Amino acid sequence: MPSPFEPAHGRSVECADAIPWMEARGRIAGACAVTSLPDVSEVNLALLAWRAWFLNAVRLVVDAVPEESASLFFQSDIKRDGAWIDKGAMVTRAAEDAGARVLFHKIVCRRPPGMLTYGRPGYTHLIAVSRALKCPDVLPLPDVITDAGRQPWVRAMGIRAAAHAVRFARDQMGAKVIFDPFCGVGTVLAVANALGLEALGVEKSRKRCEQALALSVQADEL
Repeated sequence: MPSPFEPAHGRSVECADAIPWMEARGRIAGACAVTSLPDVSEVNLALLAWRAWFLNAVRLVVDAVPEESASLFFQSDIKRDGAWIDKGAMVTRAAEDAGARVLFHKIVCRRPPGMLTYGRPGYTHLIAVSRALKCPDVLPLPDVITDAGRQPWVRAMGIRAAAHAVRFARDQMGAKVIFDPFCGVGTVLAVANALGLEALGVEKSRKRCEQALALSVQADEL
């Protein structure tokens, strides 16, 4: 029977823990992953345990899509005990260990360039990895995305930034489904639908599952 979070408009949200869900589900035909993995403040783990969890989660995301597809990660660095943790480097390391290579690495500005952020990163890494694809010689995606767009939730990626990732999946890879295993309030899913693609998300919080099904974006936000 369909999940209670499965409407008829091309968006499905599973209320589940993403790690065992991906382990059980396997590869998703026609899918490209666009996601942002939780940092240590969002999971009930000590720092070292979270590192291992994060690296395994990247591998599972890479495994969830066909080899000729790609996985795109939005990740912001974090500061713990006076040291920076480079989550972009962690994505690259885990992806390479899973047999994938980096297609591109872009920067999304969370604050206007030049603004002091006082210990909080004013940028987010946007990294695409694939086992089989090569990066196109001409990639219609700016190296620095200065306008991330509206954030539907404080931890969400901006709508315009998500649209850059989804357009890459649609136009460069011919993806039919956008998969976000840590979908939160559904920014990526709503953008995927607005750009004509099916969307599949996983979210542990029942409340955010409901929000992820309800979220909509306007054409002028993309």
